[in-house]
Amino acid sequence: MSKIIDHFKVLTQIPHCSRDAEALFLYLRDFAADHDYTVQIDDAGNILASKGKPEICLQAHYDMVCMGEAPQIEIEERDGWLHAVNASLGADNGIGIAMMMALMEERIEAEFLFTADEEIGLIGANALSFDLQSSRMLNLDSEDEAEVYIGCAGGADIIGEVFDEQVPGHGACYEVAVRGLPGGHSGVDIDKDIPSAITLLAEYLHKEGVNQLSTIIAGERRNAIPSNAVAIVRSDTPLTGRGDVTVRPLAESPDVYRESQTILDYLHRFKQGVRSMNTQLGIPQTSLNLAMVNDAYTPRGLTIEVSARAMSMGDLEVVIAETVTEMDMSGFKVRVEDKYPAWKPEENAFTREVTAAMEAEFGTVKTMAIHAGLECGVLSQQYPQIQFASIGPTIRYPHSTRECVDLASVERTFRVVERLVRSEK
Repeated sequence: MSKIIDHFKVLTQIPHCSRDAEALFLYLRDFAADHDYTVQIDDAGNILASKGKPEICLQAHYDMVCMGEAPQIEIEERDGWLHAVNASLGADNGIGIAMMMALMEERIEAEFLFTADEEIGLIGANALSFDLQSSRMLNLDSEDEAEVYIGCAGGADIIGEVFDEQVPGHGACYEVAVRGLPGGHSGVDIDKDIPSAITLLAEYLHKEGVNQLSTIIAGERRNAIPSNAVAIVRSDTPLTGRGDVTVRPLAESPDVYRESQTILDYLHRFKQGVRSMNTQLGIPQTSLNLAMVNDAYTPRGLTIEVSARAMSMGDLEVVIAETVTEMDMSGFKVRVEDKYPAWKPEENAFTREVTAAMEAEFGTVKTMAIHAGLECGVLSQQYPQIQFASIGPTIRYPHSTRECVDLASVERTFRVVERLVRSEK
């Protein structure tokens, strides 16, 4: 295991936040070439390294969700788990990358596909333009050992823009804030009762009858449950903090949005979290995450960003349409971005082979689908001749500063990967 963790520790010191991962792109490109692999690059920044006559392709994405102090990452090991100090760790998907690098050091004959900007809409996978030779692809982006993933949710980001003039307000001015909540992945953690900072802020303002909003900055990433939310408001009645909500009086007299009531009502009405469950799979079928509200970058207005997920494309279209209608009725200008397909659960020869390899290591194995986007959904449509499966070590709380990875699980899962790769030779 040490060689994998050694590689991973190096990766944590190379900045690779989504949209800003060029340093790691160059590192991986050169690493592959230095280990005698044929390297191809496409316009989206995807990297394909290949050797010999490959029958299997290993795939992982090389960007990460940067939270807290990331990309400045300080590693800390506690009780067999690897953490980052006040930052996301990047085990999602850095551990998968490190496993692939360890195999490349052994000059394994295979294809190694490093994809770009997965965390912001599977951008690299959507633009992939390689002629892949393998008949099987193992995605290394799942987050529970002893589970073989054969399906995933589709998703989309729904953006509502409010263009509104500001007018003089009245009453005292306050900063109302919710800070330091745990956060989490807006897909795999959406059913874990993790509180949303935006929801708590909106509930407080509604209860206190606040209807004058001057500015708001809330949430961190589209695919993360919000940890922080801060609003500047005016109120004719005194405000005091309670619970997770802090209130600080300000000696200011800012203008407020003319349509403050409409904006705050929408935030309060929004139903955060699971919308329906898939009883057969035991996971959410549809969900919505009110990810970000921000007026720092929108002239004369603010932007509301929602991430939608569903286990079928039909259900995804329904939840998108409902959200667009709600925003439209509130007078927002709406657009849908970064839509990606669901991966319909399917067992095939490769999933059975992966399951057998898992059983040899773990004994009991589950075949699962995940309420999150995997690049298998996109790639399976682009490469219908390839059979797909996804596995990974146990990672907890990705997309948050609590992210951690089970070190023993990395070793166990890598033995499965080795077994699969060597069986293809």
